[in-house]
Amino acid sequence: MRIITGIYKGRHFEIPRSFKARPTTDFAKENIFNVLNGLIDFEDATALDLFAGTGSISLELVSRGCASVISVEADRDHAAFIKQCMNKIGVDNNILIKGDVFRFVKSCRQQFDFIFADPPYALDKIDAIPDLIFGKQLLKEGGIFVLEHGKKNDFTNHPMFIDHRTYGSVNFSIFRAGALNNEETKEADSADESATPIIE
Repeated sequence: MRIITGIYKGRHFEIPRSFKARPTTDFAKENIFNVLNGLIDFEDATALDLFAGTGSISLELVSRGCASVISVEADRDHAAFIKQCMNKIGVDNNILIKGDVFRFVKSCRQQFDFIFADPPYALDKIDAIPDLIFGKQLLKEGGIFVLEHGKKNDFTNHPMFIDHRTYGSVNFSIFRAGALNNEETKEADSADESATPIIE
């Protein structure tokens, strides 16, 4: 596992073989962050990493200059590994919470610029996560939420949905607080298409 870019670019971390966690692949991580760079400025942003797993996304967020990153992970060994990685690079702006993600979200009173969630693909509550995030108003106006999921899940009809990306077997659905059923994005895409011919 490596950090793609930022302050700690190129730092590697060996994941214990005993871990069952499925870290986001470097290929998928690099590509989704390339998309996100056009949607949010991570410098000094407040971020929340749910189902943090091995801490791959949390480490990337810290490296990209987020002011604070909260990592929520229920597994004791995974949480300990995240702490170990953060200590290794000398990070002091990461808050690690070992506990149930749904319990944390329901009790959280803080708002964030960016939220990432990478639940187990087989989780039966995965379809409810966007509504839970927006229902609790965890994002600041215009804030971005990214949900990593399997190919069977479809969030395109969610009112806050703005984009979907697939990299290999990894799927990301992107949401924005205040997206208003994606009308702004659709209008912008329509305007772009009418103004500029598409060359393939």
